[in-house]
Amino acid sequence: MNLIAAVDKNWAIGMDNKLLVRIPDDMKRFRQMTVGKVVILGRKTLETFPGGQPLKDRTNIVLSKNKAYRVKGAVCVHSMEGLSKELEKYKSEDIFVIGGESIYRQLLAQCDTAYITKLDYAYQADAWFPNLDEEKAWQITEESEEQTYFDLEYYFVKYSRKT
Repeated sequence: MNLIAAVDKNWAIGMDNKLLVRIPDDMKRFRQMTVGKVVILGRKTLETFPGGQPLKDRTNIVLSKNKAYRVKGAVCVHSMEGLSKELEKYKSEDIFVIGGESIYRQLLAQCDTAYITKLDYAYQADAWFPNLDEEKAWQITEESEEQTYFDLEYYFVKYSRKT
């Protein structure tokens, strides 16, 4: 299973239920990697999407503790057991965890690849991704050349779980 996220220098991912910054090339990369795949997200993350609607051309699985929660065009599960059962239908390499913070933390141990866009800036934030540089189980296996968006420098970094 995969994780995908954009993080700042402090591994922050959001503020007030919004991304820290929207970088067109990062959004394009996210789309290219996840179209035709399965994405796992929390209710709050779904509600940040345009119209609170699931992402097009993907199987959206929303994890919410609220058993009455339903969303047209998405599969809603209400427990880790329910999620595990639903994920049995898909190949692990086709599954992407896309947030938010609590979903990343709950599923990190089940993932073996993380696609991280590392922003060379520290933002004000209220949501964070686990710092993979401090996790002994993870290592960098690929890193892009420096990218820029206006004056913001960033890198596409692939982390793999050590075997």
